[in-house]
Amino acid sequence: MKALTLEQKSGSLKLRFLEVPKPEIGPHEVLIRVLACGLCHHDKLIVEGTLRRGIVFPLILGHEICGDVESIGSEVTLISPGQRVVPLLTEACGNCERCLSGIEHRCLVGKGFGHSTNGGFSTYMKAKETALVAISKDIPPEQACLLSCPIGVGLQAVKNIGKVSNNELVMVTGASGGLGVHALQIAKHLGAKTIAVTSSEGKLVSLMELGSDEVVSLEEFDYVEIVRAMTAEKGVNVIIDTVGSPLFPSSMKALAQFGRFILLGDVRAGKTTLDLAEILFQDSAILSSTGTQKSNVQEAEYLVRTGSIKPIIHTTLPLKDALIGLSWMSDRSLFGRVVLLPD
Repeated sequence: MKALTLEQKSGSLKLRFLEVPKPEIGPHEVLIRVLACGLCHHDKLIVEGTLRRGIVFPLILGHEICGDVESIGSEVTLISPGQRVVPLLTEACGNCERCLSGIEHRCLVGKGFGHSTNGGFSTYMKAKETALVAISKDIPPEQACLLSCPIGVGLQAVKNIGKVSNNELVMVTGASGGLGVHALQIAKHLGAKTIAVTSSEGKLVSLMELGSDEVVSLEEFDYVEIVRAMTAEKGVNVIIDTVGSPLFPSSMKALAQFGRFILLGDVRAGKTTLDLAEILFQDSAILSSTGTQKSNVQEAEYLVRTGSIKPIIHTTLPLKDALIGLSWMSDRSLFGRVVLLPD
């Protein structure tokens, strides 16, 4: 089979499009024919060498996957051949205390797809049955591959962790990116009023068409001053931050008293500063959220299938052209996700 493989040689990383053996499955594993795989910023950080912790080389990247079940192991009972499936981001064991309590994304022995075990930048992949969610074939694969990440991830952050409720004011940074554009929709679905923060004025119209109540560009004056002016200096109830360290100190100033700051990612994996006195004075809550539970993936499928959430795809590319998508990420020209399709 064909696979886009990241190799480490003499300390440097190189992506290679190779012919590799088809995975062999064990008794509790499933062989999946990959139909589509999203290109996430997580993949970019690994390719750049910024993210190294827990990486196993050589590595097949990709964790935003949709595929059809080709075959199953002798002990598999939860999944059947021919079903369409979406894997979680982590290969959950299904037996540890966290899996049994419904937080499979933090499985005590789980390995991340496209991180510490092979992912979906390939023709086929394997996964434990306990890490899969069966879905309807009504959703096109290039949309379905976004159900776990970014849509399920957004659901967990906005609904479960941020506890966004009706009429709250929510600011989303990186709102035109693959994660932000879906987190924005989820906040709107929950009844919030939204302010989208984007890197480019050229994306303002698209964000307004998507339903954002207000859009602020980083190319304008200080975006925090604009947000505070919009809120009569009160600030916003919730910040959904998909950017991290580059905007963190400024964004904190846009948070209202008793506000919740939810960190979803860090595009530079850098350090930042905290004004502890300001956090105390504002009674602020700073929370983080990564991954997603099976229940969120199932809810994501329902929301997409019923039209409540729209998967936003910038374009699709052949798997071998992944570097083109990565370059678009670097110059911030994307609106939504790039999805890779096996040749």
